[in-house]
Amino acid sequence: MSTENEGTAVPPAPSAPPVPVESPAASPQATAPEAQTTPLPPVPPSAPGAPEPELAHAGQVPAYASAGAPETPQGAGPGPGAAAWPPPQPPATPSYMDGGGGGDAHPPWGATYDQQPKPKSGRGGLFAAVLVAALVAGGLGGGLGYTLAKGNDESTTSTTVSAAQQSGGDLKRDAGTVAGVAAKALPSTVTIEAESSSGEGGTGTGFVFDTQGHIVTNNHVVADAVDGGKLTATFPDGRKYDAEVVGHAQGYDVAVIKLKNAPSDLQPLTLGDSDKVAVGDSTIAIGAPFGLSNTVTTGIISSKNRPVASSDGGTTSKPSYMSALQTDASINPGNSGGPLLDASGNVIGINSAIQSSSSGGLGTGQSGSIGLGFAIPINQAKYVAQQLIKTGKPVYAKIGASVTLTEGTGGAQISQKTTDTTAPVEAGGPAAAAGLKPGDVITKLDDHVIDSGPTLIGEIWTHKPGDKVQITYERDGKAKTVELTLGSREGDS
Repeated sequence: MSTENEGTAVPPAPSAPPVPVESPAASPQATAPEAQTTPLPPVPPSAPGAPEPELAHAGQVPAYASAGAPETPQGAGPGPGAAAWPPPQPPATPSYMDGGGGGDAHPPWGATYDQQPKPKSGRGGLFAAVLVAALVAGGLGGGLGYTLAKGNDESTTSTTVSAAQQSGGDLKRDAGTVAGVAAKALPSTVTIEAESSSGEGGTGTGFVFDTQGHIVTNNHVVADAVDGGKLTATFPDGRKYDAEVVGHAQGYDVAVIKLKNAPSDLQPLTLGDSDKVAVGDSTIAIGAPFGLSNTVTTGIISSKNRPVASSDGGTTSKPSYMSALQTDASINPGNSGGPLLDASGNVIGINSAIQSSSSGGLGTGQSGSIGLGFAIPINQAKYVAQQLIKTGKPVYAKIGASVTLTEGTGGAQISQKTTDTTAPVEAGGPAAAAGLKPGDVITKLDDHVIDSGPTLIGEIWTHKPGDKVQITYERDGKAKTVELTLGSREGDS
């Protein structure tokens, strides 16, 4: 499976870990709808002739698409996305809203972000047409009703009875209801507009992280404004602020921006514990799907630890990896970066990508929700955000080995090829210290089944440098488990 942000082919996989991952054979790039993501595990074969689903980022109106062979990521480490599908199943690869093809018969790992591009003039026309149609229909119905009533008046005598108006009393919504949660959370969410120096950009969502004016969102939402672009954040009450990027992590797909002249009444959203989330828990998503700010949708957690790789499909773009929370709450381009809340209003994830059909919605040509949305677990996003606020740069955990992104290996196989700049196993690195060698196939990380390179990267990135993990691998048909202490790598280079 592949996910995309908006419908572009997934670009080569990023080299997040220290040691680059061997890239699979290149395959034709597939166009993906807006930001969507595709679960890392392999997707079961579709019926003959049936189109392959696409994953896209849910953030910005435009979506990232996954296509073409992923680039070899450095080292194997968990990232913003990738974990074994259901443990036994291999991970699917969503793109930032579209999936791309991977080498060696490996499905596209890239997934596009659910980013929403700025509405085109055509979209406004569509909305206008819909409204006009509604008004015309209403006028027609009213006219017919008047004509019929008039005809009846001419033939019979009518008696009009007016019912006494009664008050239903004040409506009281408990804090635990969806309406109660939305009323409390909406004032702390913002619609983000990012514009590059060339005027291109899109719309996404973010939420208040602290009282100093820091807003957390997706990297793909603000990427256009990183180098000399323009960034604004608008609250539901209409207050609009200029903002600047404090730090961004492409591999994790997390970014932090800060409001300029931030107001003193900011109310940060309460962060939950994504490790304690259970399948079936209620979810509430807030965002700006297709530019419709302050939209609230509901659903449940439909799966956990879903391996997802996403990308905007650009030729120079690198995929993001996550071990995602899967939800069926409606998420569309523009939802990216927005909060995924639990029934109590606590943030449990950041909406980032969707699995989508190729058909666009509202005449935009962008893919829309089919009930498969993916969010970055808040425990991981919180750690990344704090690092970005502190140093402006992301820090990734790594094992110090390059893994292939091809399928059919039964796990994450350590590359057997040496590049001009890196060796399959980093000398003196964590993998080398644990006795791992080129050609070894990693099948488990702690209790998580590893069925591919992207799944391993996603799982590693859910940990912090210095964490000790159990690695199970196969060599010459024999399985062995070793303890490994994760190393670290700073920055997205």
